[in-house]
Amino acid sequence: MLNDDEWPPLRPLGVGIRGRCPRCGQGHLFDGFLKIADECDYCDLDFSFADPADGPAFFVICFACVPSLIMGLWIELAYQAPYWVHLVTTLPFLLLTCIPPLRPLKGWLIASQYYYKATEGKRVMDES
Repeated sequence: MLNDDEWPPLRPLGVGIRGRCPRCGQGHLFDGFLKIADECDYCDLDFSFADPADGPAFFVICFACVPSLIMGLWIELAYQAPYWVHLVTTLPFLLLTCIPPLRPLKGWLIASQYYYKATEGKRVMDES
């Protein structure tokens, strides 16, 4: 099997949003909806480096939840709508804009970690 330097570099956005391995672009990154697989089923890359933390949730909150909340408030303030109107308008909009983007965003962040060789920051003490 080829080592990391012998694989051609793949764009993180291209492989990440499709949920593919950041090294080979063929294997699956996920084992379930959001659970990261242990390793690539094609090139055997170990995914233990992958730690997107709360990044996907942060992006979804900023770009999906806030507009959904604004839409719900607008419906309430403009029309004084009953609760059932919010159940058939705001709730589906909220679910459709918040849940589907989580997986592509998580894949993109993991692929970016691999591509840029991101690791945990370490404090270096100056010895002078």
